[in-house]
Amino acid sequence: MNTKPQVLVIDDDAVIGRSFDRVLSDKGYEVSTALSGEEALKDMENTDYDVVFTDIKMPGMNGIEVAERIKARCPWTPVVVITGYGTTENEARASVLGVSGFVRKPLTPEMIESVTLKALEKPVVLEEEAANEVTAPAKVPVSELKGWSKVLRVIKNILMFLAAPFIALSYVIALPIVGFYTFATLAIEAWKKKRAIS
Repeated sequence: MNTKPQVLVIDDDAVIGRSFDRVLSDKGYEVSTALSGEEALKDMENTDYDVVFTDIKMPGMNGIEVAERIKARCPWTPVVVITGYGTTENEARASVLGVSGFVRKPLTPEMIESVTLKALEKPVVLEEEAANEVTAPAKVPVSELKGWSKVLRVIKNILMFLAAPFIALSYVIALPIVGFYTFATLAIEAWKKKRAIS
């Protein structure tokens, strides 16, 4: 079993992925890269990542859309948006999604290591320490979110399983009633028309 923290870097520029790999592999991280949001989401079906970095400007799905999809699927996974195009609108939208923050290009080895540590370990608001550092909304510790999310998912699946027969039964009961009502309404209208003619 791999005990190294799993990091995914999504960027259409392969150099960025290699930079993360070079810096973080020496620090005990397992780094994977994806050149597009679509490729990353497919990869995430088979691997649970401890933190995801995504470029904001990519062909096809942009970084905000990628973050939105990841947060919908794995709300406990910290997502950091890499950008050279930071805007207030993007930052506001990302904050609503619950991303762990923004890191601005150009990246340095110190920034990469620092941002990764903050995204993985710090359960409080990430303060902007410098022009190129990360700003982020408050978040609950990742381990706590993972635990609750899994429990809620199991409860939801059990409830759906238990509810399925009752939903099917309601359709079985409702369909004949609706059919009978429709038939009766048509029959009454036909009888009224026939009576009006005669």
